[in-house]
Amino acid sequence: MATGKEFIDYILDQLSPVDGITCRKMMGEYILYMHGRIAAYVCDDRLLIKPVDAARHLLPEAPMEAPYLGAKEMVLVEETDDRELLARLFAEIYPELPEPKKKAAKGK
Repeated sequence: MATGKEFIDYILDQLSPVDGITCRKMMGEYILYMHGRIAAYVCDDRLLIKPVDAARHLLPEAPMEAPYLGAKEMVLVEETDDRELLARLFAEIYPELPEPKKKAAKGK
């Protein structure tokens, strides 16, 4: 089941106070970036955050789920109605998010 347009619009609206959030559609699902770093996936109408220490600290009871079959598990954010929590979560995970991988230069 792919993520519905209403759900991704809702998540983006909830994250609208957070600076630097962008979204990219990938095969019916979405990747959320924060200042160019992958921060979360939105898959099957679920918000899944990178499982960095800050995310596990803020959401210690949150279940871990894979965004899709064969993927590494991520932290499931169930409190998507709480804008303050989402803003704090993204602010605190950002320093732990990996830098984007550099694209290899095309050789001649």
